[in-house]
Amino acid sequence: MNQEVEWAEPSKDESRRCELRHPDLRCLHPLKTPPRCHATSPYSPLRCRNCRSVISPFSIVDFSSINKIWICSFCLQRNHFPPHYQSISEQNLPAELFPQYTTIEYETSAVHEKAQAGSSNVFLFVVDTCVIEEELGFLKSALLQVLGMVPENCLIGLITFGTYVHVHELGFGQLPKVHVFKGTKEVTKDQLLEQMGFFTKRPRPTTGVIAGVRDGLSQESVARFLLPASDCEFVLNSILEELQKDPWPVPSDQRAARCTGTALSLAAHLLGVCVPGSGARIMAFLGGPSTEGPGAIVSKNLSEPIRSHKDLDKDSVPHYHKAVKFYEALSKQLVHQGHVLDVFACALDQVGVAELKVAIEKTGGLVVLAESFGHSVFKDSLRRVFQSGDNDLGLSSNGIFEINCSKDIKIQGIIGPCASLDKKGPLCSETVIGQGNTTAWKLCGLDKTTSLCIIFDVIKKENPDIVAQSANNQFFFQFLTYYQHGSGQMRLRATTLSRRWVAGPGIKEDLISGFDQEAAAVVMARQVSFKMETEAEFDPIRWLDKSLIHICSQFGEYQKDSPSSFSLSLDYQYFHSSCSIYAVHNSSSDFFMAHVNPLGSMGQVKNLQLSGRHAGDFQFMNGAGLLLCHQSMFGSEDWGRTGTREVVGPCLVGGFDPLPALTLPHLPLVFNNSLMTAYFRMILNSENIANSVVMIQPSLISYSFQSGPEPALLDVASIAADRILLLDSYFTIVVFHGSTIAQWRKAGYHELPEHQAFAHLLQAPRDDADAIIRERFPVPRLVICDQHGSQARFLLAKLNPSATYNSDGVAPGGDIIFTDDVSFEVFLDHLQRLAVQ
Repeated sequence: MNQEVEWAEPSKDESRRCELRHPDLRCLHPLKTPPRCHATSPYSPLRCRNCRSVISPFSIVDFSSINKIWICSFCLQRNHFPPHYQSISEQNLPAELFPQYTTIEYETSAVHEKAQAGSSNVFLFVVDTCVIEEELGFLKSALLQVLGMVPENCLIGLITFGTYVHVHELGFGQLPKVHVFKGTKEVTKDQLLEQMGFFTKRPRPTTGVIAGVRDGLSQESVARFLLPASDCEFVLNSILEELQKDPWPVPSDQRAARCTGTALSLAAHLLGVCVPGSGARIMAFLGGPSTEGPGAIVSKNLSEPIRSHKDLDKDSVPHYHKAVKFYEALSKQLVHQGHVLDVFACALDQVGVAELKVAIEKTGGLVVLAESFGHSVFKDSLRRVFQSGDNDLGLSSNGIFEINCSKDIKIQGIIGPCASLDKKGPLCSETVIGQGNTTAWKLCGLDKTTSLCIIFDVIKKENPDIVAQSANNQFFFQFLTYYQHGSGQMRLRATTLSRRWVAGPGIKEDLISGFDQEAAAVVMARQVSFKMETEAEFDPIRWLDKSLIHICSQFGEYQKDSPSSFSLSLDYQYFHSSCSIYAVHNSSSDFFMAHVNPLGSMGQVKNLQLSGRHAGDFQFMNGAGLLLCHQSMFGSEDWGRTGTREVVGPCLVGGFDPLPALTLPHLPLVFNNSLMTAYFRMILNSENIANSVVMIQPSLISYSFQSGPEPALLDVASIAADRILLLDSYFTIVVFHGSTIAQWRKAGYHELPEHQAFAHLLQAPRDDADAIIRERFPVPRLVICDQHGSQARFLLAKLNPSATYNSDGVAPGGDIIFTDDVSFEVFLDHLQRLAVQ
């Protein structure tokens, strides 16, 4: 954590009738090793006896007193050091008081945490058998491969489902034994205990909750269904090798009877009974839509189509609301148990991810979408889950995230993969956004890239100069993350930040110089996505037009009514290039956002400094990024088949003149396919800053004989016959060969000894693409294409259409884009004209 990265928080200035605030947005990346890193402290932290915050470098320590004391920076409570701290001095400080260690991790030693320290991770596979033989073969092969990668001490269980749900006993290797449940009926926890014979050899407790070995179950009964990988590998291999497609016949005019909801409910009950509070994951492998039992998204009749976004808008969805209600109840159960739901959806049809979204997000689960179980996206992503080493996911579990802050700040909520624990207190704001009305959240599953978007509220002061007149104008944040490490240890990571309020001249310059446009882009993308899901009448295009014009007029440099004089600070060039600067209107209060990774490492920090205005005015509180959902698996030619873009034309916004409709092809607002929409929104809401920025604005790298790899404009003009382009749009990696390069490659010049330079040129983008693929989850799709080839659409769909079929003259690279969308330059011309008015 770089403690020197300061930001200024201005106070109110009534003479200007506005207040420019300088809040904080940061992304703390988990488990990375920063330049200055302190090893995990093998003891429990010191906590304030009043507010329960953890001691930090910002705490005031009185070394002169006989019994040394420290003063909490949040509530100013005086706390005594325990006896084993009595030897500390200004020259002999513990790690948590070193100025550079504003983030520090502890191995907790509480009694209830010691009991869990040796607990093992649990993986319960839930396998869909209502797929064709070829798909089932691909899935079985992938599962058999990863079984050898599971750590030996991890527990494994298996449930298969189709028309019925089969819970497999793994502890009875001599003869396969299966418990069968009807898919049309929801099974309760008590029914599961009775039908699966958990109390055949010992009496059932008459009181209390049955939850694990410590609360009523024998180890022998648990080991029937959950066994260490080293003990059940042979049995699992045998079951998977003999696993057959669901045997029940399917009429030609009907869908397969698939009881996904019942299978997931049984899996949740089984884990809740056997291993509550452990790091357990339900890994569901789905090959089609649920058609029977609770959670069904469509009937079995093929004459009834699966719901689309238009159906959702018209409320013509007979199964949707009932299914969402079921999965909301399932998510509450999983959150209470501390368990995670991961979904691997591999089908050309929808599988119900839109309904499952609430359970996946609230438990922090992984989600992977692919066309087939045989696709490399699925197979490589599944291997990454169990991979160890430098590129592992760093999966952790059973976390709790808490926030403490100074009294001038309140918490509105969090947008991200978490669930509220309803811990209300004086720090909770009356305005709620996302998961609010609490200061603590449950993180059932988290990994290296997990990040949370936190929204704070600045308390208004009766005296506008009270902050400026204060002798100590600092305020503080503290983020506490309790979690179960992959090794089974319970740890606490504490990050403490300090910022200051400032007032007077130069506020705007301080604000601009400290602005982190990448972090702001991600925050705004998340908020717009959230508003689209929760506000029925929300119009993102109108909001974006108004916001963009306002922010450019506020922070641009120009002469009034002179568009040619307009310029924007370098600190806002990312906004300028992506055409996606936003402003937020909040009539009730001033607020700002922070974006943190709950396991953020020391030193990996991004600061966001934002501004506000009085109630009823606009506040510049968020950043850039037109991304709401990201189309990357399909090119522009596939939209008519797989999804549609909702394009809102020019409109009059709040008294502003309309902007021309700028629709970047790689940033569609809504898919007609709700599976795709839900999938991309879930990824956006959980990824870190760097990856989210790539979703918002893909990166383009150029390779040629004239120079080494260099960034290229995301524009059709970047295409050249003697150039190779590498496009990274997060979900898809495209290696694009210019026409001349493609001809030389087809002629085999790269295989000749005298053309080694050409061979190296061809290999360079492939090596860079492989490096990106190794580090990303879900594993992106790799597309290798040539100019004017059919798959060139994967690149053309992402480029700015500066040259179209309507353009005069010939494009520099010989390529044009067949679209009626306006180019970025036309959009900017209109923007500059409106901003200077």
